[in-house]
Formats: sequence, C-alpha cells, structure tokens
Amino acid sequence: MPGGNVLLEARGIVKSFGGLVANDRIDLTVHAGEIHALLGENGAGKSTLVKILYGSLQPDAGSVNWQGRPAAVGNPAEARALGIGMVFQHFSLFEGLTVAENIALALPRDAAGRGLAADVRAVSESYGLPLDPAARVASLPVGVRQRIEIVRCLLQRPRLLIMDEPTSVLTPQEAERLFETLRRLADEGCAVLYISHRLEEVRQLCHTATVLRHGRVVGRPDPGTASTADLARLMVGAEVGGVGNREGESRPDGPVRLAVRGLSLEAGTPFGVSLEDISLEVRGGEIVGVAGVAGNGQDELFAALSGETPASDRTAVEIDGRPCGRAGPRTRRRLGAAFIPEERLGHAAVPGMRLSENAVLTRHGTDRDISVGGLLRLGRARRLAERIVSRFDVRAPAGDPEAKALSGGNLQKFVVGRELDRMPGVLAVSQPTWGVDVGAATGIRRELAALARGGAAVLAISQDLDEILEISDRIAVISRGRLSPAVPAAETTREAIGLLMGGAGD
Repeated sequence: MPGGNVLLEARGIVKSFGGLVANDRIDLTVHAGEIHALLGENGAGKSTLVKILYGSLQPDAGSVNWQGRPAAVGNPAEARALGIGMVFQHFSLFEGLTVAENIALALPRDAAGRGLAADVRAVSESYGLPLDPAARVASLPVGVRQRIEIVRCLLQRPRLLIMDEPTSVLTPQEAERLFETLRRLADEGCAVLYISHRLEEVRQLCHTATVLRHGRVVGRPDPGTASTADLARLMVGAEVGGVGNREGESRPDGPVRLAVRGLSLEAGTPFGVSLEDISLEVRGGEIVGVAGVAGNGQDELFAALSGETPASDRTAVEIDGRPCGRAGPRTRRRLGAAFIPEERLGHAAVPGMRLSENAVLTRHGTDRDISVGGLLRLGRARRLAERIVSRFDVRAPAGDPEAKALSGGNLQKFVVGRELDRMPGVLAVSQPTWGVDVGAATGIRRELAALARGGAAVLAISQDLDEILEISDRIAVISRGRLSPAVPAAETTREAIGLLMGGAGD
C-alpha cells in the first residue's frame, strides 16, 4: 500500500435530509498516491459523502481537512481550486460541441484559450487516453466520452480524483486501459477515491477501502486480501449468493416465444443509432443476453421490442408466433409480453404518481381485476402495490408514497417487481440492475432466472458484462446498430465479447 502523506481527512461528517440520516458521523482518510475504494449498498451514503467532499453539498456537522489544514469547500469551483476533481457516473457533455469546447467549459478562462487543443492532445496522449480536440461529441462512442471527462479533470492537475462507477459503460479492454491510467496517476502521487459495485475490479485495483452501510462506516478491509464475498458481506450485512448454476435448468429446445426477423429502423433523432437487419430468437426457458457499450442501438432495439417504435413490417417482431411488429405496447402486453426500460424515473414510472398508481400503468388495459370499463379499482391497485413492495423488498416510506420518494435502487426493484408480478411469457428488460447494489442485483437476477425456469423467454440488454455472463444461456452483442449471432454462453469468453463490443465484428 502506498505510504504517502494524508491528503484528505474527513471527521464526523453528518448529513440529514428530513428524517433520513444519509451520513452518520463518517470518518474518512485518503493518502496521496493511493486508490481508495468507497463501497456500500444503494442508499448507504456514498454519493452524499463525495458530494460533500466536492462541494456540491454542505455537511450538517463534521470537518474536512485538506493537506493538514481545515478546508471549507463551499462549491465545486472551490474544490477544483484545492485540487479535487470528480468524474460523475452520468456524463455532463454537450453532444453538439467539440471535445475541446466541452473541456473549455469546465476550465478557468485563462486556461481555455487558443492553446487548449494542443494541451488536450498532449495530456490525453501522455496518459494513454488519446482524444481529437476537434471531434464532435455526438459522433464519439461512450468510452471516448469518458476519456473527455477524465482529461478535463487532468487538465486541472488534481491531487484527488473522485470516480463514480467509471467502468459501467466500458468494454473490458477499455476498463483495463483506464486502470493503467489510474495506476499511473497514483504513482505520480495523485489519490483516487473510487466508487464501484464491481467488487472484483476493486480487489484488482484498489489499495484500501472504506465500506458504508446505512450511513455509517462498518469496515475498512484490505481489498488485496478480502474476497468479493467478504466485501459483499460487509456492504449488505449478510451473505450474498449468486444466481446459481443454471445449467440443466433452462430449456433451450423450448418453443420460440420472441422472434425478431430482419428488423431495420432509421434513427429517430440526429444522435440516435439506426438498426440494421437484426434477427434474433428467444425460446421459452432461456435468457438471451445482449451485451454492448452504451449508445450502440440498445435504446432503439428496446423501443422496437416494446412497440414504442413500431416497425414497418408486422412480421419483424413476433410474440408466441403472432406478428406484432406494427403494434403498440398495449397489444404486445395482451399477447403476454412485459417490458422494463432502462430509465426508471420518467419512463418506467411517473415521479409524481403514487406507487399504487404506478403499479397499474402497465395493467389498466390488460387486467380486469384492476380496471373495468375505463375505471380503476383503487383498493386493488393499493393491494397490488403492497404485494410488490413486500415480495421484492422495496424499502419505501410508509403508506402509498410517490415514486420520486424512493431511492433509485428501490424504485428499480419496484418496477422489476411490477412486471414480474404479471408472470409474462416474454420479458424484455434493459439494464436490469443499473445503479443497484450487490444484494438487490442478486435478487433481481434470481427473479429473472426463476421466470425463465418457469418457461418464459427473457431478453436482457445490459452494459454490465459480468451480469450478462452470470445470467445468460446465450449471448449476442450489439455494436453500431448491428447484432451478432447469439452463441451459447459456455462457448464464448469475456475477451471475445469485449472485442465484439468494441466493434471488431463490424
């Protein structure tokens, strides 16, 4: 472990939101030259803590010392002036601007002058993250977009770099290049505070770790000696198993329940991706995983499957042998299909509606127990929401709260539970465990496996390659709007999938 001087020291950090204590007397020490993992479940307090360190939030109590001196970080600009940079999980880039223009927006005026393009090129190449300063962001793959965020921080010469789920949108090859860059930064004395749900990469990369649970520090394990099971147990407070061996449980010879045949669709927006001649079959009893780096046509494929974007040919999509390529979502639900989109708040659920109201969004046209003659049975809707909350361990405020009152991970469990409660014969799900902690992710994956064991056809679109490998019977890769043939999971490798994700099969 690097033995550099103490760079940042947080003591007794407290932050509450109403009756919720997000940070409860948290202590954190980060040394120069170390890569320090910050671990915890959804809602454990990680995001609140790093926002305080970066100046986006102010603590209710506690103190922060920077290089041995008290520091009041009032806003992100003050954090950057100290030497604290942050790369957020969700990129903050303007697609219509160039690389250099996006970087200039985050720099002081005297650093964003004529020489910026040369600085971008020199720094990016120096750290193995090459960028073309003149390239328009809309034309760049997601891995390159992350380079922009990192180089933008590096140009500010940070002493501490905070990274939130940095590999969630990267291929394995891109992730390894990122690790090389972070190791070099650490060798140069820069500290890295690293947030990730991917525990194996934490073990490979990080020197130290702090684990939060329910807003408190519950452990400081050594990632080099602790197992992934040890880390998961600290995060969740209990043993966390896997999905289990699905070999022999799936039925690859079951009937074709979802078929896509020669599907081509033009991109609906200037920054969208066109789908080109996509064909795929999913049989009852199996999970087919679709891997890919974000922005390669996953959204367009899901919209075509759900009916949000109808195809020109009714036979382009078939559910249990019935053509429905030109039909909308309600018709497809009546055929026994269910759909879980990536964006849970605003797409899968309405923020200002109560859970009982959100529970019926995908049932009011198909379930007579819930809706008759256009009238909702509100009592039954409330009981439905209660059943979903109970079965899927959704941790929500008492009563019938609005969807926006739930954390992202708990809303995801509610949305997944709402669709699985219908016992669909066909399920298409996009990013099933996006932003969900290790315990909840395991629960969701087990439910998908159980649905397949019951004879359903499950199509899972995910950027998480570990997830794809864990749950899938067969795996296809989408790249630039084209889909590779689905191959048995046992007959491929992480490296082969990563190459296809990077466009090697185009």
